[in-house]
Amino acid sequence: MIILNQIKENLIKELKQMNMTQKELSKKLNIAQPVISQYINSNKMPALDTFANLCVILDLDANEVLGITEERKRQN
Repeated sequence: MIILNQIKENLIKELKQMNMTQKELSKKLNIAQPVISQYINSNKMPALDTFANLCVILDLDANEVLGITEERKRQN
């Protein structure tokens, strides 16, 4: 089962790898920086359109951020 903390950890990891600040990401997504902070530090998740744009900006596969792997697919 995929849990919210795994998704947040994946997002944090990718932001660090991209060397991008929350402020830079918020500007690219056209949303307030505190909203990005909420995605990372609380139980708030982005809307699907924001999540899709987040994946485009960070050049990520949505499955990767969500923690959906081939192994998990086979388990179901």
